[in-house]
Amino acid sequence: MSWVGKSVLVTGAGGFIGSHLVERLVSMGATTKAFVHYRSEGSWGWLDRSQYKGDIEVIAGDVRDLDSVSSAIANTDIIFHLAALIAIPYSYRSPASFVQTNVEGTLNVLQACRMANVHRLVHTSTSEVYGTARQVPIDESHPLQAQSPYAASKIAADKLVESFHLSFGLPVITVRPFNTFGPRQSSRAVIPTIITQALTGDMIRLGNLHPTRDLNYVENIVDGFVRAALCHDGVGRTMNLGSGIEVSVGDLAKLISTLVDTKGVIKVEEQRVRPQGSEVDRLLADNTEAKARLGWKPSISLEQGLRLTVEWMREHLHAYRPDAYVL
Repeated sequence: MSWVGKSVLVTGAGGFIGSHLVERLVSMGATTKAFVHYRSEGSWGWLDRSQYKGDIEVIAGDVRDLDSVSSAIANTDIIFHLAALIAIPYSYRSPASFVQTNVEGTLNVLQACRMANVHRLVHTSTSEVYGTARQVPIDESHPLQAQSPYAASKIAADKLVESFHLSFGLPVITVRPFNTFGPRQSSRAVIPTIITQALTGDMIRLGNLHPTRDLNYVENIVDGFVRAALCHDGVGRTMNLGSGIEVSVGDLAKLISTLVDTKGVIKVEEQRVRPQGSEVDRLLADNTEAKARLGWKPSISLEQGLRLTVEWMREHLHAYRPDAYVL
């Protein structure tokens, strides 16, 4: 199906994944609206630097405010809901803000979509809702376990989305990305943390080294979002977007050090270690559903994606603070 003439809105459009998704939609010919968090200085986040910004209708608002969300969603065919607070360590300090943004904000999006009779809502979940794997690979029937306030807020949001489909017939699809990485990601995530330290010093300071993650380059994840929006067979379902390959944080640091061509010493720093009960030890996706219903599978490998990310971060080190622990 052609995207030309399709009216779409992306919430969280100024962020890491959201900005990449906006650019993909514009490049395919969609009439694209970008809902960004209002800032008094007028910033659009990463969209400020986008080559497509002249082709995007940018709407500044707050997902916690139903009026601004409803106004943005009106007269739109497809909604991609990515707006969220996502930093796990920060959720220990400010859990209420995660409930307000991730739960109440999602409720506002759902209510606005219902009032506007949108054709499709693609909602963003996270692999963190599974907690530490009870069996691997993890499929969509795996129990949900909130090991952080962030995960709890996303479970609540996912269940609200499910309830609006079952109660009101809202045409929703939930995509559940496993750990996404790539250009524009902030240092609150492990890969930018490792890369920036490897590029600027001889020591890589991390938290726990043993947890394993299923990592996906951002363009793979964007492809999953786009496919989900067009999938009639997936309405009402949740689908994992994961590679089916896991790597430990410690091995990831070694791989990145090799790609950067440095011999950085890896050091565990106490302030970066998450509380024992909160650390998700293992994540490994079963992506059978996404393959079968979306025709999706990762096209860019972990190593290819890391090379692309390293190259981008070499050119944008000024945007990072390698010596700081970013929550």
